[in-house]
Amino acid sequence: MKKVGYFIGGCAAIVLLLSGCGKKESAENSGNLKANMAAKQVVNWSETEDLTTLDPSKLTQPIDITMVGNTNEGLFRLGKNHKLLPGIATKMSESSNGKVYTFNLRKNAKWSNGDPVTAHDFEYSWKRTINPKTASQYGYIFDGIKNANKIQANKAKPSALGVKALSDNKLQVTLERPIPYFKLLMAFPLFFPQNQKAVEKYGKAYGTSSSKMVYDGPFKMNGWTGTNEKWTLTANKNYWDKKHVYLAKINDQVVKDPSTMYNMYQGNQLDVATLSGSQVKNELKNKDMHLLKDSRIFYLEFNQRTRPAFKNKALRQAFSYAMDRKSFTKNVLADGSVPAQGFVTQGLANNPKTGEDFTKEAKQGNTGLEYNPTKAKAKYKQALKELNKKSLHLEVLCGDSTAAKHSAAYVQGQLEKILPNLKIDVSSVPLKALIQRQTHHQFDFFVSNWGADYSDPYTFLQVLQSNNTFNEGGWTNKGYDKLVKQSASTDATNPNKRWQDMIDASRVIMSDQGVAPLYQATIPQMRNPKVKGIVYNSAGLSFNLKGMYVSK
Repeated sequence: MKKVGYFIGGCAAIVLLLSGCGKKESAENSGNLKANMAAKQVVNWSETEDLTTLDPSKLTQPIDITMVGNTNEGLFRLGKNHKLLPGIATKMSESSNGKVYTFNLRKNAKWSNGDPVTAHDFEYSWKRTINPKTASQYGYIFDGIKNANKIQANKAKPSALGVKALSDNKLQVTLERPIPYFKLLMAFPLFFPQNQKAVEKYGKAYGTSSSKMVYDGPFKMNGWTGTNEKWTLTANKNYWDKKHVYLAKINDQVVKDPSTMYNMYQGNQLDVATLSGSQVKNELKNKDMHLLKDSRIFYLEFNQRTRPAFKNKALRQAFSYAMDRKSFTKNVLADGSVPAQGFVTQGLANNPKTGEDFTKEAKQGNTGLEYNPTKAKAKYKQALKELNKKSLHLEVLCGDSTAAKHSAAYVQGQLEKILPNLKIDVSSVPLKALIQRQTHHQFDFFVSNWGADYSDPYTFLQVLQSNNTFNEGGWTNKGYDKLVKQSASTDATNPNKRWQDMIDASRVIMSDQGVAPLYQATIPQMRNPKVKGIVYNSAGLSFNLKGMYVSK
């Protein structure tokens, strides 16, 4: 990408010129690539959880984000190491004050129904997502775009959002303040365009099955009814960069049990399989094995909204001190995952001045991450006294995947072993029921997780703000809210002050035990060596399948 000086409306601007294709390849390299490709370009893929929606406005789960990310496209795409790649935008200009962005869109982008992809599709999509009637859990991510927060609070109409189609091929976005990570957001599926004609045609059924959707990305989806566990992705002939989509078809299916998935991989029924701990140990020397570092943190989330017991800080601390994170990751998970060092994942961001990893710096002086049965018992005894109770009987909520059940079982066993007069039941439910219970606060506590949407600590810290829809446990701390707000407003243009705000906020989480971080995940993946070109974005929640192909 090339930066050049430019003037728009009297304001100095930075302009990014984007290449016209997804990859710059010489004819020779392109020819060599195609010469090395197998005649049959079909991959058998697998998932560990159910697909719940294809509606960009209603995404919440990693699998949903991955599928939408490969069947649709926004202004940018995310490549290796979170590098921005060309999408629908061909040029982006930024005003000198960092508050106005203008995007020129390519004229050859089309939807799978033949309609052109225009700036109006982006404007419509964003305003639909931010509309309180849509009830998007992810609406908070528009924070900083002009009037976004007012709209979500019903203090302004969706039409007031700072996004405007200046023409069919020019989009303008106005911010309330500079957003340091704004460009990365433009590659996130919540900011993808939507075809208004399709949304209105399908109504409430929009995005609930593959046939109730149109696509502007590399692939189209077929065969997903909304409840089944098998579907296919096929090359989208209307995609603007279809010459760089090498696969003809991806057969995808949900396999929740790692043993079944492993056996299917061994039997050549799958080209990609996610393994569990014991399998990983046996395959570490196998050339097919890939340990993918994930920017995803797993943590205990306590329901402080409708379960008064968890408003007690000593109880939250007791649960955290009772967790033997090293033993859990080494002996139970055994898949390469590592003990959590805080609520923000390691390797996500570095101090702009010193280069120090955020998590390492924030951990200094932290409490609440150590395994200490003595402290756990003392805090639990204190909690029972303050709650005027002699015992507690609680339920830990989890999903129905093997990994989720194992995690919940460990938490149950560990808490009952360390804390006297405590009874824990495990409630394992399918993903849709899990989401329903979480969003309606129908749980005591659960093993929650959050993955980075972009490579900045704010993507984690924003989640635990008092008014965030994903803060399902309802933890509130005024000091925390103030620090996170400062990092995104008054200190947004001062990298060092912004960094310190986020460091301090991270420490508040642990000192008040807002949540109890458990571990940072690793994805152990077996992959057919003939499958090439997969790009995994650890801070983008997705596999970019666009350049994937099968070699001979």
